[in-house]
Amino acid sequence: MITNKNIIASAKKTLLSQSQSIAKLTDFIDISFVEAVNTIYNCKGRLVVTGIGKSAIIAQKIVATLNSTGTPSLFLHASEAIHGDLGMVQPNDAVICISKSGNSPEIKVLVPLLKQFGNKLIAITGNVTSFLGKEADFTLNTYVESESCPNNLAPTNSTTAQLVIGDAIAVCLMEMRNFTSQDFAKYHPGGALGKKLLLRVGDMLDATHKPMVNPDSSIKNVIVEISEKRLGVTAVIENEKVIGIITDGDIRRMLNKTETISGLTAKDIMTVNAKSIKSTDLVSDALNILEDFSITQLAVIDNGDYKGILHLHDILKEGIV
Repeated sequence: MITNKNIIASAKKTLLSQSQSIAKLTDFIDISFVEAVNTIYNCKGRLVVTGIGKSAIIAQKIVATLNSTGTPSLFLHASEAIHGDLGMVQPNDAVICISKSGNSPEIKVLVPLLKQFGNKLIAITGNVTSFLGKEADFTLNTYVESESCPNNLAPTNSTTAQLVIGDAIAVCLMEMRNFTSQDFAKYHPGGALGKKLLLRVGDMLDATHKPMVNPDSSIKNVIVEISEKRLGVTAVIENEKVIGIITDGDIRRMLNKTETISGLTAKDIMTVNAKSIKSTDLVSDALNILEDFSITQLAVIDNGDYKGILHLHDILKEGIV
């Protein structure tokens, strides 16, 4: 009977086995790795990553990582390559071929064709003396003593080793290219980081919800404007310029101080020199201002021209934190 204790023990054993296999890869990082990375870095074309079986799945992940970190790459399934897709490989491309054994039939057919085309070939294999290991220009060793699988059959440690070497290549290339978080954001515009580094205040403004009153507006009209626009604030506009801001907090404080609102106008309770931001500024900069001053709204003003209100809730909805 399999108990909870057995499951925990098995999971820990697997993790330890894989971590130990990865740690041993450091012994295989040598001049071949350096030359392989330099070849990719100096490549005038793209990097083509190929493999078959589980290695093909790892190849796809490596391609995704490389593309998102500044190295143009594409995936080529080794089996499909020898049935027409080899046309994807162009003369200036470099190729990474991934195979644990290095001796699978598809690899033995594909490798001579790549060599014939003159493409630089980088092998990621657990058998450096294999056909692939010997034919490649540069061979990266991903040998593991055994798999985590209790039958030592299912690719586990070996595929993790392939993946880690791919990540090591990607990180080296990032450092060589001085790849920054801003560069990363360009390739991830839909993610939280992309939005944080690329999204501008003007991109979030709703022109249909632009609360404003004039200085002589009654308090009742101010309250109505704030309520209708649902932003908890209104700008006070005179001669088409913002001269003040009134928040729902200002309304509450005013009601606590006075018995009647008769005769009071917007200019009597507005806050002058309120915090504001330009529509061309980053939303992340707006968020910093909101956090620093413990406020929830910012007037957006470009050279005195009132553009609207940016609310903290709108920023949070975009996942920018």
